[in-house]
Amino acid sequence: MTIKTPEEYEASIKKDINLYMFGERVKEFWKHPIIKPSINTVKKIYELAQIPEYQHLMLAKSHLTGNTINRFTHIHQSVEDLIKKVQMQRLVGQKVACCFQRCVGFDAANALYSVTYEMDKEFNTNYHERFKNYWIEVQNQDLMVDGAMTDTKGDRGKRPSAQTDPDQFLHIVDESDDGIVVRGAKVHQTGWVNSHRAIIMPTLSLRPGEEEYAVSFGVDIDAKGIIMIYGRQASDTRKMEQNKFEVGNYKYGGQEIFVIFDDVFIPNEDVFMRGEVKFAGDLVNRFAGFHRQSYGGCKVGVGDVLIGATALITEYHGVNNTSHIKDKLVEMIHLNESLYCCGIACSSEGFQRDAGNYEMDMLLANVCKQNVTRFPYEIARLADDLVGGIICTLPSETDLKSEEVGPLLKKYLATCEGISIENRYKLLRFIENLSMGVAAVSYKVESMHGAGSPQAQRIMIARQANLEKKKQLIKDILDIE
Repeated sequence: MTIKTPEEYEASIKKDINLYMFGERVKEFWKHPIIKPSINTVKKIYELAQIPEYQHLMLAKSHLTGNTINRFTHIHQSVEDLIKKVQMQRLVGQKVACCFQRCVGFDAANALYSVTYEMDKEFNTNYHERFKNYWIEVQNQDLMVDGAMTDTKGDRGKRPSAQTDPDQFLHIVDESDDGIVVRGAKVHQTGWVNSHRAIIMPTLSLRPGEEEYAVSFGVDIDAKGIIMIYGRQASDTRKMEQNKFEVGNYKYGGQEIFVIFDDVFIPNEDVFMRGEVKFAGDLVNRFAGFHRQSYGGCKVGVGDVLIGATALITEYHGVNNTSHIKDKLVEMIHLNESLYCCGIACSSEGFQRDAGNYEMDMLLANVCKQNVTRFPYEIARLADDLVGGIICTLPSETDLKSEEVGPLLKKYLATCEGISIENRYKLLRFIENLSMGVAAVSYKVESMHGAGSPQAQRIMIARQANLEKKKQLIKDILDIE
């Protein structure tokens, strides 16, 4: 069995990649203070897989090889696997309090597994066998795989084939007996720099005449022709300061990358869809379903930490026994556990595809993500309410350490007897980080737009709700013909 240690993982990503930040090429990106917290986050996943207490969630048995593997490389084989996925994601969220970047490729692989099987059945292709061989390598080497779906889209009112610039949607620009050449861009790519490989997918359902856009493949993140531009985050340069507490969550963080494919060659053995427009929508929808299920775990784990931080700051302020304070904390817990219920529910109602893998209930997964676009905002609002306005007016850590004004700040920042000024400061910055989206991929904005913005879930809910069946229920009760 190959389960990488955190140290082995970090060593394995140390490559010369074509990455830019603030207009300059980044060398030895693993040392960059803005990037390092996101690497620490992924290392935590590898660390948890080494700890016996967590291995029932972090590890699984591969149905492809029989080997013990990291669950983030597993193809779900049961409803229990679907449930453990959500439980694992909550656990990791609790340990890092941010996006841990390994879910997207995990969800892409599980969607692609059944779609390649069905394409082969209809078109007599061999995508499924290719994908299995590709994924066995991922499992055997415990690789981190990103998933890339979102195109830049250009004029949103036009189809891919009608764009003035055809590159606004990633597409095939050349083909040969050996493979394909692709051009375009994928945006909001969570954890790309920290990954070994990526799975690329179409971004929407496609129609006849749009075959060049119906493409899915695997690619090394440092393949020739790939250009990466690091996405800015609010207050990201705080990570470059000497005062680490200013960041809030100073150990961990996420990353989003703008990835450009400048005529990248993909060999045939790594191509999993090549013009099959009929199945593009299936791949998009299944991936979206798996990823919306994920939010019932990861965002709940982060919510657990925010609730804990908020409860602790009320103790520091001496108001933890006040009735309305307790009631608001209960409401935060209620909202967070409701999200978890949705994640577990859509997993528990899972079913087996013809390919043999298991998939969550699509309707409930979309309900889960629809709630995630709302509840974290209310949880964060309640945190802001309970902590007070000081989270957006707190002086800098440099001032706190200053010989001139530091003693005055420590005098007036004091609260209950025995409470450390530094610990209160760290808590305040941490809550600012999560509730206001400072210095990390925002808990709120990522809850809104990750795995699709709210309208995307509403469309799927409408498709999956089966209103005709519901109308028939009342017709049966009232004997309406």
